[in-house]
Amino acid sequence: MTVLANFAISLTFEAYFPHVDNVYSHRSTQAYKSKPFISHYWECRLKGRIPGTKKSDDPSKKKRNRVPRQLNLCDVKIKITEYHPGATIHDLDDGSYVRLDEAGTFGGAHRVLASAGEESLRPLPVAANNLPAPGQKFWTIQRVNGHASISAVPGPHQHTLAKSDEVKKNSVQRYIAKHGHGTSENDSPRKASGRAHWTVKKHDKERDLKLYAACYCPFSQRVWIALEAKGLPYQYCEEDPYGTSASQQLLEANPRGTVPAIRQGEWACADSAVILEYLEEMDDGTPLFPTDIRLRANCRLWIDHINSRIVPAFNRLLRCPHPAQQSPAAEGLQEAVKRLVLAADEQGPFFLGSSLSLVDVHFAPFALRLSRTLQTSRGWAAPTSGSRWARWLDALESNPHVRATTSGKELYTETVKLLEAALDPDGQPKN
Repeated sequence: MTVLANFAISLTFEAYFPHVDNVYSHRSTQAYKSKPFISHYWECRLKGRIPGTKKSDDPSKKKRNRVPRQLNLCDVKIKITEYHPGATIHDLDDGSYVRLDEAGTFGGAHRVLASAGEESLRPLPVAANNLPAPGQKFWTIQRVNGHASISAVPGPHQHTLAKSDEVKKNSVQRYIAKHGHGTSENDSPRKASGRAHWTVKKHDKERDLKLYAACYCPFSQRVWIALEAKGLPYQYCEEDPYGTSASQQLLEANPRGTVPAIRQGEWACADSAVILEYLEEMDDGTPLFPTDIRLRANCRLWIDHINSRIVPAFNRLLRCPHPAQQSPAAEGLQEAVKRLVLAADEQGPFFLGSSLSLVDVHFAPFALRLSRTLQTSRGWAAPTSGSRWARWLDALESNPHVRATTSGKELYTETVKLLEAALDPDGQPKN
């Protein structure tokens, strides 16, 4: 199978075109009674989508989640001509012919049934090694909008390929994602499971406030819990920067390419602690800081303890695969957690008492991962039943906002290496 085009292509049509079908959308096909080819017309997907038919009320019909797009964002068009087996270069429908040699053949491989007077017409940019063999099917691809031969004015796409990827992933990407060809287990994107999966589905619609997060990242979960607890409208955008690569949208929000990051309009911010402060100062939704300024100062003190003592100690134990090294690392983490528990309200069950606060939000993702990652692989001891620490942990586990952002245990055990990548060697978060 061969492709003849006004740009060089060395792949077969079936192998080549699925790589670009996310750029173009098929619009029409024209067949001919007396010509040995069929013309297919394609437009750039960013041309936009006209309003569709009224949505059906039939509950048995599958609902399509179609996102409306602005019209006429790009007007590039192409024509793909499909030639039947046995068609010759003479049959090309654009008035183009290749130059004949004295024997009336092109490289001796293909006879061109053209008269001598037609030799002077504009030659098609093909070579002997990409002409079809006799009796073989082939295609041509032409630009029919902004093409120099038509308007003399180039008409490039008005967007990047990444923008096309937002509209539709190409067929090759979809096939690889479905069948796993060419990818290892570590290369596949991680997705939220359990209750977190349904929370993602609930918040997948376009919103002004966007959260770029990785479902296995504890720093991402901090911001996610806060958004749920405050009841703010937001769009959840799953990223896997430590497993695969950061998306263009994440890089625009955070050039370092790490999560979490948020975008609100033209403004963006990274670092979980800074984001949580911003959400609180928005003065919208349920407050997570107490109104008393002294209590607020006390909360900030223990939030700093979590980030400067507990998180590094957690990471040191996480990076100790050998049992001989685990005991001192576990003792250091136990001591840091003990100090936090002693500073908490005696009755609890949360840090300040009966309500979830920003201290709990900072601590919860790591508290949950103690049993999900460290207890099974690093010898971490569960808290004594009935203790203040056990009651706090139970309260976090059963809190609806924490549960709504927590995946199944398998996700956390499978992403231990990625969690290590989210923390630098000194135990400080890479956010």
